[in-house]
Parts: sequence; C-alpha cells; structure tokens
Amino acid sequence: MTLTDSALSISDVAAETGLSTSTLRYYEQEGLLLDEVGRASSSHRRYAPEVVGWLTFITRLRSTGMPIRDIRRYAELVRQGEHTTPDRLELLVAHRERVLEQLAEAQRSLAAIDYKISSYERFSTK
Repeated sequence: MTLTDSALSISDVAAETGLSTSTLRYYEQEGLLLDEVGRASSSHRRYAPEVVGWLTFITRLRSTGMPIRDIRRYAELVRQGEHTTPDRLELLVAHRERVLEQLAEAQRSLAAIDYKISSYERFSTK
C-alpha cells in the first residue's frame, strides 16, 4: 500500500469503527482485510481511509452472527475479483436467511415477554 497523508493510524481506525486496536490486529491476522496494511517508516500500521467502510461492513456481519471463517471466505472472494460475485451473493443470501430466522426467534421471545408483562400489569392493577 502506498502511504499518503490520508492514511490512518490504528488508533484513528479504532476510533472511527468502535473496534479495539487488538480486534483490528486480529482481523488483519485472520485475513479479513481486503488489502495488506501499510506501514509508516516507524513501522506503525497505516490504513487506507476506505478500510473504515469495509470494517464497518464486516462488523455488521459479525454482529449478526457470521462466523470469522465465513467473513474470511467473503473477503477472499472480494479479493479475487468480480467473477466471484455469484459466490459472494450466495454467501450473503444464506447469511441473510440465518439473520431473518434470528429476528423471528427474537420476535417470538419478545411476544412471550410482552405477554408476561401484561399478565403482571393486570395482576398489579387489581
């Protein structure tokens, strides 16, 4: 990566994404970033500004339960180029289905909680 004045330090990226510096190092080690992380002459990590958008996306994948191995696979496919679009689509559609089921389960749980709350409210107002 060619370093420019717009390159971000690891603490800058951590502040922008809400990820810890150790998580950023872990994501790099696990091959989740699209490009190699550059280094300043001091050997400190320097990130291209566009890495923030990528990290935001993979953070969303993680927060919805996508395993690291699947994110790594997705990143590998992106790095391979446009010809992998069908594979990326398949991976994301499958994950979307899992997320929809998680949402449905959360809705069922919320309904049970609401039912219990309403029964307590009826009991406490008598």
